[in-house]
Amino acid sequence: MTDIATAQRKLAYHLTEGTGPTIVFLPGYASDMSGSKALALEAWAKAQGRGYLRFDYSGCGESRGDFEDQTLDSWRDDALSLIDALVPGPVVLVGSSMGGWVMLLVALARPEKVVGMVGVAAAPDFTDWGFSEEKKLVLLRDGRIEEHSEYSDQPTVTTRGFWESGEANRVMTGPIAFSGPVRLLHGQRDPDVPWERSLRLAELLSGGDVQTLLIKDGDHRLSREQDIALLKRAVSDVVTACSP
Repeated sequence: MTDIATAQRKLAYHLTEGTGPTIVFLPGYASDMSGSKALALEAWAKAQGRGYLRFDYSGCGESRGDFEDQTLDSWRDDALSLIDALVPGPVVLVGSSMGGWVMLLVALARPEKVVGMVGVAAAPDFTDWGFSEEKKLVLLRDGRIEEHSEYSDQPTVTTRGFWESGEANRVMTGPIAFSGPVRLLHGQRDPDVPWERSLRLAELLSGGDVQTLLIKDGDHRLSREQDIALLKRAVSDVVTACSP
C-alpha cells in the first residue's frame, strides 16, 4: 500500500504500472479498495500488462479522515487528485454503485482524460430516489441517519452534508455529455439500486457505443465468479475500444 498527500488529503492507493489506458476502480459508498471486484480487476490488469489504480476515499479503508466529514464532492475530488497526480495518460473508469456516480462526475470534470467507463450497479443521484421523504426530513432535522446494512456488521451512516452534496451533484437530469464507450452491468435482483436506473443512464449518455448488460439472477454486489468474469469482459471490451 502506498499513500499520497494531495490537496490536504492523505489517500491510500495501489498503482500497477502498465500500458494505457489506465483502469481506475471507484468503490461504492462506505466501501474500500480491498473488495473482490477491485482485487480481481487488479490481477487481470497485471496479467494483461495494463495500468491499474485502486484507492480508498478519505475516511474509508486505509485513507485518513473521518468518514462522517466526507461528501460526494470530497470523494470526487479524491479521485481527481489521484488521477491528476499519478496517471499522465488516458483512463477508463470502473464505478461500483456510488462509484458509478463518482465515475460520471470525474468524466465530466476531465473529459480530456476519461476515454471509457464501466458501471457496476451504478447509482447516480441516489440521494434523490434512494431516500423516502421521511428519511430526508430526518436528515435535515438530525444531521445524520443510521440504517441497517446487509453488507457490514456496522450500520450505514448518511450525513446531511453528504446528502446535500449529492443533491447538488445530480447528473441524471438531462443528457450526459460523454462520447466514449460505456458498459453498464446490473443485477435484476438488486435490492438497493433498481436495474431500471442503468437503462435510464444508458439513454441519457450522449455516445452511441453504450451497452447495458442485465444479469437476471444478479444481486447488488455482482461479486460471484460468473459476475466478475462478465466484468472483466466488459472492461476488456472498453479498453480495447479505447486503445490506439
